[in-house]
Amino acid sequence: MKPAASISLDLDNLWSYLKTQGAPGWESFPSYLDRVVPRILESLDRCGQRITFFIVGQDATMESNRAALKSIADAGHEVANHSFMHEPWLHLYSREQLHQEIRDAENAIAAVTGKTTQGFRGPGFSTSPLVRDVLAERGYAYDASIFPSALGPVARLFFFLNSKLSAEEKAQRKGLYGKFSDAFGTLRPFAWENGLMEVPVTTMPLLRLPMHTTYLMFLAQKSEWLAKFYWNSAVTLCRVRGVAPSLLLHPTDFLDERDVPQMGFFPGMKLAAEKKIALVEHTIRSLQQHWQAGTMDEHAASAAGRAPLPRLFTQTA
Repeated sequence: MKPAASISLDLDNLWSYLKTQGAPGWESFPSYLDRVVPRILESLDRCGQRITFFIVGQDATMESNRAALKSIADAGHEVANHSFMHEPWLHLYSREQLHQEIRDAENAIAAVTGKTTQGFRGPGFSTSPLVRDVLAERGYAYDASIFPSALGPVARLFFFLNSKLSAEEKAQRKGLYGKFSDAFGTLRPFAWENGLMEVPVTTMPLLRLPMHTTYLMFLAQKSEWLAKFYWNSAVTLCRVRGVAPSLLLHPTDFLDERDVPQMGFFPGMKLAAEKKIALVEHTIRSLQQHWQAGTMDEHAASAAGRAPLPRLFTQTA
């Protein structure tokens, strides 16, 4: 048996990117889900791969997004919780606010997909001991909010320089992409004291450089050969160090600025969507070659020595 690995996708919508950047117009919740979700599902189907989709609860409340979100569950993918309002300062919430934020997302996602959420990832990798305690209290099996990279603060600075945020808004988002100290954390799944499993987003062993696909697209915009060399080097290091990766995807890995002109500020958006999708499929197939790539819950279950949790359906299914 190959070691368990995982693939997930943070289904951040157009409005959430605009909101985090401080751009006007996000309040009307503009969406690209009806365009990008079919592309993502078609790509995963070509690879024969099931993954975990971290869904933002607000999107599940909108009728225009219902068909796209339901199609994810119908295709057999795991659905997980990415908060309700996608605020990267989630770690500043009170216990009561956290319960409401996570509960509202649970209910909205279940109403559309008919499935309960058993995993969570904070927006912008926002997390704290209190967030994890609330997840444990709500019966979650795993969290996936740790990003052990030395480049988190660098990515945050790049984001701030290209944003329209006020000083107050930047202070609110100071935890975006994690802290430098996160780079020294483990790359392997582990259990917190409260029993909640943590599955970190994998970064390159030893160097702790990001290896999820958003960074590959940034490199591929300069050189596709360089992007593949970087990825293949990361895979080699994972194999040598015995790290089974947890690969993170985003909708922007399947879109370009022709699809979403408002996202021109985002790294890699000048690369044609067709080339991006081919690179995503390259990464998935290389994982499949060396690991048993599956959902986040399957990865967490393997690390915890338990069977994967049943994909529970709510009464609305």
